[in-house]
Amino acid sequence: MRGTGLAKVAYLLLRHELRLWGSLWLWAARRTHGAPAAGAGFGYTRGQGAMVAGLVFVCVVESVMMSVLLRDWPSAHLVVLVLEVYTVVLVAGLHAASVVRPHVLEAEAGTLRLRRALHADVRIPLERIASVRRELRTTHEPADGVLDLAVSSQTSVTVELARPVVHVSSFGRRREVRTVRCHADDPGALVRAVEQARKGYAVP
Repeated sequence: MRGTGLAKVAYLLLRHELRLWGSLWLWAARRTHGAPAAGAGFGYTRGQGAMVAGLVFVCVVESVMMSVLLRDWPSAHLVVLVLEVYTVVLVAGLHAASVVRPHVLEAEAGTLRLRRALHADVRIPLERIASVRRELRTTHEPADGVLDLAVSSQTSVTVELARPVVHVSSFGRRREVRTVRCHADDPGALVRAVEQARKGYAVP
């Protein structure tokens, strides 16, 4: 049983790594993941780019300094260099995953898809939405039935559900949620689009 658990964790980590590289490719190709032409995408990365650029700059400076300090130990230098390069790729990949995975409103399908990079992806049928509103929050306490998709420690849109939906975490943990809070670059546009889609969507 323990071996099976370790194998599952290894599989999930490998999948995360592959999706990270896939996000970098999509970003370079200026494409998005799961945002069909018929859907409306809403980004949530405005302002994040400067922070990512700063982190990458710090990593590069650190790499140069370590290269100077370890120039007499080539083996150690190589190991540190590989780690530094991987760190830069990781930071860039996480940002890319956020850029290429926007929130998506699929009005024809009657679904609102809220995401946060590779960490969360929840589909909400429009008929289950009781209300949607702009609400800026900068603190989030863990609570039963609440899913916070904060970006830079803030959320700007709150979706209340009449019936819960199941959220599956990156490591396969399942739980029901009745409130989903997320961030959007233009929260007003997202709220208006969802409200309009709810009015125009006929429940089959």
